[in-house]
Amino acid sequence: MTVREGSLEAPTRHALDWKNPKFYDEADLNKELERVYDICHGCRRCVSLCGSFPALFDLIDEGPTGELDGVPKEKYKAVVDQCYLCDMCFMTKCPYVPPHEWNLDFPHLMLRAKAVYLKKQGVPGTDKFLTSTDKVGMFAGIPIVTQTVNAVNKTKPVRAMLERVAGIDQNAWMPGFATTKFRSSAKSNTTPPVRDGAKTPGKVAIYSTCYINYNEPGVGHDLVKLLEHNAIPYVILEKEACCGMPKLEIGDLDAVEQLKNINVPQLARLAREGYAILTPIPSCTLMYKQELPLMFPDDADLKAIKKAMWDPFEYLVTRNKDGLLKTDFKGLGTVSYHIPCHGRVQNVGRKTEEFLKLVPNTTVNTVERCSGHSGLWGTRKEFHGMAMKIGKPVFKRMAEAKPDYISSDCQLAGHHIEQGIANFSAEALGGKVPTMAHPLTLARIAYGLD
Repeated sequence: MTVREGSLEAPTRHALDWKNPKFYDEADLNKELERVYDICHGCRRCVSLCGSFPALFDLIDEGPTGELDGVPKEKYKAVVDQCYLCDMCFMTKCPYVPPHEWNLDFPHLMLRAKAVYLKKQGVPGTDKFLTSTDKVGMFAGIPIVTQTVNAVNKTKPVRAMLERVAGIDQNAWMPGFATTKFRSSAKSNTTPPVRDGAKTPGKVAIYSTCYINYNEPGVGHDLVKLLEHNAIPYVILEKEACCGMPKLEIGDLDAVEQLKNINVPQLARLAREGYAILTPIPSCTLMYKQELPLMFPDDADLKAIKKAMWDPFEYLVTRNKDGLLKTDFKGLGTVSYHIPCHGRVQNVGRKTEEFLKLVPNTTVNTVERCSGHSGLWGTRKEFHGMAMKIGKPVFKRMAEAKPDYISSDCQLAGHHIEQGIANFSAEALGGKVPTMAHPLTLARIAYGLD
């Protein structure tokens, strides 16, 4: 194989042609899987990224011919099941992505396969419920119910039952529910806007995300405190649904569209009114920066939202470059910071790291590698062991710095890393147990805010 001249150009992401009936044609899908699998077999550059590529290469190597023609097509799905759409093969490894003439987009091919299999087999009941985050979140916000559910979910008998019934590994970390939802407790602050910067709007809209609203509202309140400290007015979205990432990851594209239709009208209005839209969870930001615009390339509202959507630290760092951010920080000590895959895919650079390095008396140990969690996939019984294996190098590098804090923009990855580091000895950690905290929480601590 040779890489054609010009393949080092920036990757081009083509629109997802999911409305085309051909997209769901299984024979056509298998033809494309065969084409791409054969190219990957000849390259093998991505073997260390996740479970999909070792699964593919093992199927080929252990087959009767040692080539792809020895792999039955009914086994192609084993490769698809290992993909959790981190996008790292497309972004960092594959030399054959567009504009290369071979036109490989492995993650979106896996997404297509998931969508085809789901159309054929239907959505399993447990998957339908577990990816309906607004329904799962109904347990949040009622103190006595929340406290009871959280306590029960930590017991071994219930975890064993969840593993048996829902396929959630009993050893996997699971988020608890908040006694008070973020959107119920946070109030918009519409004081007159501070001046716009050269690159940043002087007002913010907070799209809280399901996780912050139902599970860890404290992270959302930390964002609010950062904005208030910097005299930046903000509004909380009045009507909000899941961004659709959990549905996307199982291939339920129709459900993604339904959620998009709930969120877009308000987000588009705010975007056109000049707000910077901030989302505390990178997967949700990515949905509006990449996945939804690729699913609906002609949607003018989504184009406006994409332009207005910011990662929180992308906004804060750019605000600093505009000379409009307060930097009255206190030291944090040593921070082991993990850059999640869905943050890297946004192509905004290491903005969280850049912010943390503004803090005096702070050492930042940055780890840029997949933690292996990836939402629902990393909690499943059949994949949790693989998730921990993928994350092992991250756990090791995070622990090596003997940090005071461990942190990731993806709070799920943060807890996954915390679980992995818990297996290290006290000696390996310098005799101290690091505190897991979201970077927004670290920023609040650095400002000395309660």
